[in-house]
Amino acid sequence: MIRLTIDKILEKRGITRYELAKRTEIKFQTIDRYYKNRVIRYDSYILDRICEVLECNVSDIIEHVEE
Repeated sequence: MIRLTIDKILEKRGITRYELAKRTEIKFQTIDRYYKNRVIRYDSYILDRICEVLECNVSDIIEHVEE
């Protein structure tokens, strides 16, 4: 199973979901779905914007978890 770890990075950096939405210029509802792992299909543009703003790699915000 693929799992997003955006919540951990935001907590480490002291950034809220609202602040991430503002910085990425992506709707809060979309950021919230990624934050809560409620995404079925990942949008490469959104992942790219998140990584760009957080100055990280995709591998820093996505992990593979055995079910």
